[in-house]
Amino acid sequence: MTLLKHEDLLKAIFDRDSSDALVLTPLLDKGQITEATIDLRLGTEFYVLRRTLEGGLDPRRQNQNEIDDLHERIVVPIGGNIWLHPGHFLLAATLEYLRIPRDLSAYVLGRSSWGRVGLIVATAIMVQPGFTGSLTLELVNDGDSPIRLYPGSRIAQLAVHALDGPTAFGYGPDGKYKAPTGPQPSRLAKEAHEIEKFQRVKEAIETRLSTGNS
Repeated sequence: MTLLKHEDLLKAIFDRDSSDALVLTPLLDKGQITEATIDLRLGTEFYVLRRTLEGGLDPRRQNQNEIDDLHERIVVPIGGNIWLHPGHFLLAATLEYLRIPRDLSAYVLGRSSWGRVGLIVATAIMVQPGFTGSLTLELVNDGDSPIRLYPGSRIAQLAVHALDGPTAFGYGPDGKYKAPTGPQPSRLAKEAHEIEKFQRVKEAIETRLSTGNS
């Protein structure tokens, strides 16, 4: 894969046919397109994982609605702000709505200015070819001081890579996160069948061992 430099990013956004262009909207300032990345702005919607008196989040035992209900939605308008305290976690989203063509992929990275005060902006950084939507950001304050976050500020950067050709297996309608316009809670409940599969393997091994020892 080849990292797109400034000139390549401009071409991918402005000089391609609309059907295969790299889309970022709204692109409020062309200055967001830097030497080899695109700065992304913080959106206005957040999710906080609620504290619970129960065990917590269990993708094997809880359905998707139950997992969603563990989250509290907070909307902070442009001009407002939200505090992120040390050790705390917020789901946020980019202000920009993106479309990644099938011959490109991307990585979400933190910006140095925020990283130097302890802010981690993305723990799941890969953006698949064909993805469409706002990008969910996993914000963690890993520093010692509370950090005040302002919607609209440049919070992350997107590094875009060219594949050696378009993939026929791009992120499509069967993806877990379909064209989101804000942050989306985890869809781990969709993977419960995989956990159950290994649970059955464990039980089969235990049964075989107990039978062999009897």
